[in-house]
Amino acid sequence: MRSHASVMHLDLDAFFAAVEQRDKPSLRGKPVIVGGVGLRGVVSTASYEARRFGVGSAMAMSEARRRCPHAAFLAGRFDAYRAASRIVMGLLRELSPLVEPLSLDEAFVDLAAGPERSLAEPDLLALAAGLRARLTEETGGLTASVGLGSSKFIAKVASELAKPDGVRLVAPGTEVATIAPLPARAIPGVGPATMDRLARLGVRTVADLQGLSEAELVRELGRSGGEHLHRLAFADDDRAIEPERETKSISVEDTFERDLSDPGVLAGIADRQATQVAQRLGRAGLFARTVTVKVRWPDFSSVTRSRTLDGATDRVEVVAQVARTLLDGLETSQGVRLLGVGVSGLVEVAQEPLFDLETTGSGRVVEEAEAPLTRRPSGWLPGADVWHRRHGAGWVWGSGLGRVTVRFETAESGPGPVRTFAVDDPELSPAADRDADDGGGGTDPHGE
Repeated sequence: MRSHASVMHLDLDAFFAAVEQRDKPSLRGKPVIVGGVGLRGVVSTASYEARRFGVGSAMAMSEARRRCPHAAFLAGRFDAYRAASRIVMGLLRELSPLVEPLSLDEAFVDLAAGPERSLAEPDLLALAAGLRARLTEETGGLTASVGLGSSKFIAKVASELAKPDGVRLVAPGTEVATIAPLPARAIPGVGPATMDRLARLGVRTVADLQGLSEAELVRELGRSGGEHLHRLAFADDDRAIEPERETKSISVEDTFERDLSDPGVLAGIADRQATQVAQRLGRAGLFARTVTVKVRWPDFSSVTRSRTLDGATDRVEVVAQVARTLLDGLETSQGVRLLGVGVSGLVEVAQEPLFDLETTGSGRVVEEAEAPLTRRPSGWLPGADVWHRRHGAGWVWGSGLGRVTVRFETAESGPGPVRTFAVDDPELSPAADRDADDGGGGTDPHGE
């Protein structure tokens, strides 16, 4: 354990939804839900306004619509999210050479490895406050929650306690008392299956875990799981912060001579690809936090679905089961031209040895769609940026019955008017097409 709270965990607040609200003034202060918009889509991120209605990440989009029917349901704009993420990660790297990104919106920072600075509590809190203020300014209004602690586990707990838009420092020496009242699920790797076993021992909170001996936990969970859980219950976490590795991902893809639609055949191919991916992980001595499935349709449009696990794994059966679950959530009756399975978020240790097959349904799900090479009506995804020769920049409000409705506004313009066009209106085009025609020098609808 460190003697100073020099590990920082930063988590952008409701990131995807916040970017959409930033760039779409008419949605500010209103429920926004980002995710897959198909029949089997899942929620990637819900704004805090939508969370009040019980909408959360990894929820079926159909359930989100039932709970919050008046929300704006958007397909997501990953170019905008990546641009904002680059700004944030750049700010973190100014603080320290040791930055460990976990996703676009989350990272650990080793403040002890940066420029010489005071690690006294008031100075660390001032550093965090300055970072958050600068982040909000440079990203056009996004906010972040920041946790400071003596380990990665404690820093992440602190950022959760700071949500939303706050800072929390857990002083060295207070870690055990701080985590004691939290639910046992707050410990990495304690999912539903593990909680079922712990419940037999009367465990509900971390304090309950602290009251058990290591021998009792080993007897219930096995040696590695029991020892791991006992250590974390007493805030014993010495994991180092690992900068982004040269190897960022491992994947296997197959393009088929004829389109495949049989779910059983596709599941078998996904199993084989998952096995190859896991074998490559094993040979590299790596573990993965995120499993991804990519599907390309006959019209060359594609969708990528990924699940970030609660831990890191190299187990064939885990990668395969998550891949099958992600694939099962997609409608493949139209045929599949390409199928791929990949992993990312690579680390050198299995961060959560308690990871159990029964818990693979947990974790954040992200769905990213790519439009077909030739635009068609279904390519007008809700929330996508568009450009009209007379009206300028806007975004897709909705489409159907041969029409597309657009709200014309930008991050700087204030709420704008809504107009409807035919889907083949020659004056209307995806903003990306205009940017390409301009050589990347067109007006940036995100204000970035």
